[in-house]
Amino acid sequence: MLFQELNRGNCKTYLIGCETTRRAALVDPLRERVDRYLAFLAYHGYRLDLAIDTHTHADHRTATFELRDLTGARTVMHKRAPAPKIDVHVDDGDRLAVGTLELRVLSTPGHSADAVSLYAGDRVLTGDCLLVHGTGRTDFPSGDPGVEYDSIQQKLFTLPDETLLFPGHDYRGHTHSTIGDEKRSNPRLAGRSREEYVRLMNGLGLPLPEKIQEALQANQSSIDDDSMRFPPLSQLSQVDQLTPRQVHGELSSADPPLLIDVRQPDEYAGELGHVPGSRLIPLSELAARVKEIAGHKSKEIVCVCRAGVRSTTAVAMLTGLGFERVRNMKGGMLDWNDAALPVER
Repeated sequence: MLFQELNRGNCKTYLIGCETTRRAALVDPLRERVDRYLAFLAYHGYRLDLAIDTHTHADHRTATFELRDLTGARTVMHKRAPAPKIDVHVDDGDRLAVGTLELRVLSTPGHSADAVSLYAGDRVLTGDCLLVHGTGRTDFPSGDPGVEYDSIQQKLFTLPDETLLFPGHDYRGHTHSTIGDEKRSNPRLAGRSREEYVRLMNGLGLPLPEKIQEALQANQSSIDDDSMRFPPLSQLSQVDQLTPRQVHGELSSADPPLLIDVRQPDEYAGELGHVPGSRLIPLSELAARVKEIAGHKSKEIVCVCRAGVRSTTAVAMLTGLGFERVRNMKGGMLDWNDAALPVER
């Protein structure tokens, strides 16, 4: 196995290559480093098969979509990832082939709902869940410190102690650790109960990443348009949320809300289907097509997407444009399908 970290910075991108077949995967690639990745692949004679994000990144733009366009690689994320255009959705226990190598997917939410780690024999790539002498922050949208504690204790800390650990970030000059070392000496985890960990993480008060406004919602929506003005994150936290069953109940009322699906057309007609009677206006077109729904400014509107993330952005956008009664369907079509509610395709 060829294994190399390619960024030499705080954000880590790992290349995993099968030396027998010359096939490779890139894990957590940065958009500003695409040239470096392509040069490395060409120099060593590898073909890129998979471009994997371990979670939706908040501090940099992902390169997975650009790498797919340039190399034909398939993009891979957890099934809870909000972005469209993902070729392979994975869940806990799934396996990804890289030539003759195999990566086992571990679902490790907490930093975000879509977070995964990748286990490859003697090593594990932990994304932003477990770091060297630290853990991933849990104060972003969909973050949860209790869930992260469970992911670490029940998934990562059950791996053999000698397993090498390669994190998605490091700010202290570390390159790797081991599962055993982190069990014994990680200052956020060693000797702490779940309750103590939750209290610790909720009290950190960390500053937001410098690029979060330009990176997070762009990665969530895969909108590669620098002119797109996303709403401030403070507005997203104020969006009213409804469960799918609540939405279903309101749609059955005498005065049902307008349901706006902000996914892409192929998603609307795809595997998850769409809510009967919903209207398709992709998020990337919402601002330009707002006149189509101008008559609903004072009426009930519910926005929906795959996982409830892009639609939260849509609600904030419409609220900023003067729509008075807009809410979001939490969990999106994933939760709607899980609840076995009616679907059209």
